[in-house]
Amino acid sequence: MTYVNKLNKKTFMKTIDGNTENKIEIKKSLFICRLFPVKNLMEVKEIVKTVSTKYGDATHNCTAFVVNEIEGFDDDDEPGGTAGKPMLNVLKQNNLKNILAIVTRYFGGIKLGASGLVRAYSKSVQETIAISNIVHLYPYQTYELTFDYFNLKFIKDEIRKNNFKILKKDFDENVHFQIAIDNDNQNLEKLKNKLRNSLNIKSIGEEYLNLKTL
Repeated sequence: MTYVNKLNKKTFMKTIDGNTENKIEIKKSLFICRLFPVKNLMEVKEIVKTVSTKYGDATHNCTAFVVNEIEGFDDDDEPGGTAGKPMLNVLKQNNLKNILAIVTRYFGGIKLGASGLVRAYSKSVQETIAISNIVHLYPYQTYELTFDYFNLKFIKDEIRKNNFKILKKDFDENVHFQIAIDNDNQNLEKLKNKLRNSLNIKSIGEEYLNLKTL
């Protein structure tokens, strides 16, 4: 796997909202492109390993990805520069981030030549992007709120009033809300001051999220 330069962070991130698969045939060779939304490098490696194992009978399983600030590609024994890099270029030309492309090739007996391979792998990825659902993700600061049941209604009212987004709810001896906010945390600090020791706030970090799903 080849890793390339770091990327500049944008105000929003353009990606896909689900796995997408598409098949094309070129001179009897079958090219199957699979696109995956990914959040980190570990996820990329796990998916690549799973797909390469599942389709180990294929001639090649070539990959390209852009995740967070890292991009990379792998030709998987195709001639250098004819598969992974063209695939990566298509992802970048479409301004896609946090995405993994794997093109599985079953050789059909007719050699395509270097330029033919570049066109084939590029076309395979481009056509799959064309049928994918593209979304824009925006950066949110995420936190975990822990509080008792007595304050549940008050917390829910404050979350709604301040337009915080609830990502996850857990209930045990206490209540745990994972929330996201798209501005500074002054209102969150005000909420903490109102409840003092009755509310614990833990920062989780920044996450890119789809506004429409929150």
